[in-house]
Amino acid sequence: MKHLLNLLAAIALLVWGTQLVRTGILRVFGASLRQIIARSVRTPLTAALSGVGVTAVVQSATATALIVSSFVGQGLMALPAALAVMLGADVGTSIMAVVFSLDLSWLSPLLIFVGVVLYVPRQDATVGRMGRVLIGLGLMLLALRLITEATTVLTQSETVRAILGALTSDPLLEITMGAVLALVSYSSLATVLLTATLVGSGGIPVVVALGLVLGANLGSGLLAVLTTLRANVATRQVPLGNLLFKIAGVLIMTPLVTPWMQYVRPHVANDAALVVLFHLAFNTVMAMVCIGLTGPVARLVARLLPADEAHATDTRPHHLDPSALATPSLAISCAAREALHQADVVETMLQGIHTVIRSNDLKLSQDLRRLDDQVDGLYSAIKYYMTKIPREALDEREGRRWADIIGFTINMEQVADIIERVLIDIEDKKIKKGLKFSEPGMQEINELHARLLDNLRLAMSVFLNSNERDAKRLIEEKTHFRELERAYAATHLARLSINSVPSIETSALHIDLISDFKRINSLLCSIAYPILEQSGSLAPSRLRGSA
Repeated sequence: MKHLLNLLAAIALLVWGTQLVRTGILRVFGASLRQIIARSVRTPLTAALSGVGVTAVVQSATATALIVSSFVGQGLMALPAALAVMLGADVGTSIMAVVFSLDLSWLSPLLIFVGVVLYVPRQDATVGRMGRVLIGLGLMLLALRLITEATTVLTQSETVRAILGALTSDPLLEITMGAVLALVSYSSLATVLLTATLVGSGGIPVVVALGLVLGANLGSGLLAVLTTLRANVATRQVPLGNLLFKIAGVLIMTPLVTPWMQYVRPHVANDAALVVLFHLAFNTVMAMVCIGLTGPVARLVARLLPADEAHATDTRPHHLDPSALATPSLAISCAAREALHQADVVETMLQGIHTVIRSNDLKLSQDLRRLDDQVDGLYSAIKYYMTKIPREALDEREGRRWADIIGFTINMEQVADIIERVLIDIEDKKIKKGLKFSEPGMQEINELHARLLDNLRLAMSVFLNSNERDAKRLIEEKTHFRELERAYAATHLARLSINSVPSIETSALHIDLISDFKRINSLLCSIAYPILEQSGSLAPSRLRGSA
């Protein structure tokens, strides 16, 4: 029992080490890996090579699948290119299995020691996260050695020998078990390494191990499909296409197990190497056969999972991909895109105000007011999504971006609330009473509204690009808008003094309207403050004495 527990603990340590390496790499290099993938999809070959490189670093084809799926879900990458990346990703993870199968046990203590030294003093810094990666690598190597030792002891038992001797090759059962192990461990790499180690120590027959390897590859495809089940249709298309390739690979390679044993085994030094080389051969053959089929398979997947048609009135969250939460930098990008979607709805409301004022369209006003509920819903969805991003996984720049997104969405929600109240006032004080603004008053409202709409678009650009020059322009617009609001309030009072009937009838609404426009503009301009504060362009206080 003790030796069995040691084996289970060593397997758990292998899975945990794999998790540490994957999450550590994604937290440190997540943004860079995304850029590499995005820039390398011009041809199927370059896309596949980028998948090889990225997955060799991340050590997880599933993590690469989630990144690529998110790209497709956001419309940043075509489905055939994403499938080519995944073919390369599978080759990358099999190359890492070959590397880890080498005798690197001497490296484990060094990696753990250096990793702890780097991690403990600065856990949230880049150096600390690299230390976390080194600890994970050391634990993986240590776990492989412990699995070998525990398996060697267990196989000396007569009972275990009798059980192993009763094992016969059942391809379907082996493939099923391999898939289950990959799902449970959340890693086909850990499953293949475990299988190779058990074979090397005499724990299981080689033929059984090859069947488990086939199942591990199939399981990694199933894992990506299950992980993205709650995502949008476009995001789920990549894992489904990759799973179809996996199924084809299993069908191709299963009949080749016997020839592999017959012709390759005599030329390989040990059985553990035979297993990891079979894993490499599986994914290499699959990549070579399927690289030219990415287009047809993409069309098949599009028929099996047709993408939802986007409607102009569809204000549901579009970009909050749950699978991206495993990569904090990618999740931040998803939240930023959804924040811009929220701002687009606010822009629709703001544009509609002008039409309502000019045409007294009561139905349009009511439709626009209902959009406020959509803005509130998007704000709640973004806020909840952001709370699921682990703050400790963000570096300083990403932490600032996290705060900027929260601030931006709060401002957009408040702007929508003000617009809703403005529309209610227009309905009660103008439309239902059949009143009109005076011609000069309408011109003032037109100018303020046009400037306000331009400032909203400028605020969206500042949020998206963090451009300091645009941020300064936005702050300058706050001063100009305030001066216009004062000037137009004065001219309105002047019209009252000459007893202009339209001005008298709409006086309260006119003053409230230009005041509300000013409040909206102030909320928009506040988006520039974090950027200017970061660049040191803001004075500590506007008070003369403090300056």
